[in-house]
Amino acid sequence: MGGESYPMNGGDGTYSYTKNSSYQREATNVAKTMIEETIEDKLHISTSSTFRIADLGCSVGPNTFICMQNIIKSIERRYTSKGIQIPEFQVFFNDHVSNDFNSLFANLPPVRNYYAAAVPGSFHARLFPESSLDFVHSSYALQWLSKVPEELVDKKSNAWNKGRVHYTSAPCEVANAYAVQYGKDMEVFLNARAKEIVSGGLMVLILPSLPDGVDHSQITAGVMFDLLGSSLMDMAKEEIINEDKVDSFNFPVYTVSPREMAELIERNNSFIVEKLELPNLASKIELQLDPRTCAMHLRAGMEGVIVKHFGSDIIDELFQRFTQKVKENSNQINSGYKNATQLFVVLKRK
Repeated sequence: MGGESYPMNGGDGTYSYTKNSSYQREATNVAKTMIEETIEDKLHISTSSTFRIADLGCSVGPNTFICMQNIIKSIERRYTSKGIQIPEFQVFFNDHVSNDFNSLFANLPPVRNYYAAAVPGSFHARLFPESSLDFVHSSYALQWLSKVPEELVDKKSNAWNKGRVHYTSAPCEVANAYAVQYGKDMEVFLNARAKEIVSGGLMVLILPSLPDGVDHSQITAGVMFDLLGSSLMDMAKEEIINEDKVDSFNFPVYTVSPREMAELIERNNSFIVEKLELPNLASKIELQLDPRTCAMHLRAGMEGVIVKHFGSDIIDELFQRFTQKVKENSNQINSGYKNATQLFVVLKRK
């Protein structure tokens, strides 16, 4: 199982992920102290001369470099505090084969205390030899599904998602199809990592989430997916695009709740849950959610999957319409931002 490829916008242009990922960077910074505490309290000190780290879903930077540097500094402090010689570090940067690795490595910090390597491929499959990794990190990547659930485009299915591009405001059958697919993907992900991580090794997962019991329509991401779908339907009604094209398109993204994640980890039974917390981002991040920023961030992350289905000709107009809808629904978006959360998970390999 490899999964479909949904790369972020590469390069360093106006619509690149490099220039439009400040929200992810701020959210990751919130987790910095939590990661430092995890390493101080939970890291198993290895006698090996090499410490191997993987960043899964690294995209094109610069966020991945900041994360890796922070993690390595914390590991060095841990070794020093125990009076043990600091090992050499090998960092594996992983993403889909279509990721812009050229841009990633062109921006690799010239001064760094690790050896860098690219590992192209889907993390919904094995990527590394057995028991070869000491520490795995993944930030804002595990919300992506390996594929769109097939029921969503089956006209005979109760989960046919006609006129919508996400499950946010869809019937429960649609949301259930997403949840089932996410469960299958996480089973594969956890099984693969269980093979690759050494006994006692750590895995830190940071991903969008929502509190148990909160509806997806009450978070900013859900509102924005609805507005983007509405923009596409408007263009279909004006015959700029074919409505059947909209009906056969769905964003392969799922926001998991803490309860769901805990159940999936327990079912896997390969890891000890050291932490599973839901820090509230709104109380920690001062980020302006103005319409243009929303549109640019969403475009950097989603343009690839949209172009793959609709072609590139509609992109500029689509996001112009989307930006206008964000302006008109700013109160709803900012209200959803108050529920904005990220799931912080620390797992130790049994």
